[in-house]
Amino acid sequence: MQPFTHTHTPAQLPLFEAFLAQPVLPGLKSGATPRKSNQPELFSELALRGAPGHCQSLLAPVLRELSEEDDSRWLTLIAPPGSLTQAWLRDAGLNRERILILQPGGKQTPLQLACEALRLGHSHTVVSWLGAVNGSARQQLLRAAALGNAQSLNIRLG
Repeated sequence: MQPFTHTHTPAQLPLFEAFLAQPVLPGLKSGATPRKSNQPELFSELALRGAPGHCQSLLAPVLRELSEEDDSRWLTLIAPPGSLTQAWLRDAGLNRERILILQPGGKQTPLQLACEALRLGHSHTVVSWLGAVNGSARQQLLRAAALGNAQSLNIRLG
């Protein structure tokens, strides 16, 4: 009779559990890394593709984490899709007392509004739905974020 040898295999977490077990956006946390002179971490993008419901499920923990920042400033959402209703924010567990939702008015574009919100510095993070951001728009967002000591997150849905 041969002795029984037990080989230990590490437990695997389902995809969402493994994803949610880690900080969602550690690079977006204020003070996470010292800023360099070009400050590349002031602008981030998150591209989500697929069914709208699945995209919202992936977006919920990101926004929830940002809404619970220790920073006393707002989490500002610029021109979010119509599906991100107050009911959705509540059901997703976001701290709605720390969220400001802004829609551009008149001839103002979402990019202009995002830059203004970043520049003013009343928000720790400004989340926008600008679609694909070209180099010029990215530079505008970076400059505005640096002026307001804020962070810009663009969500691309498609």
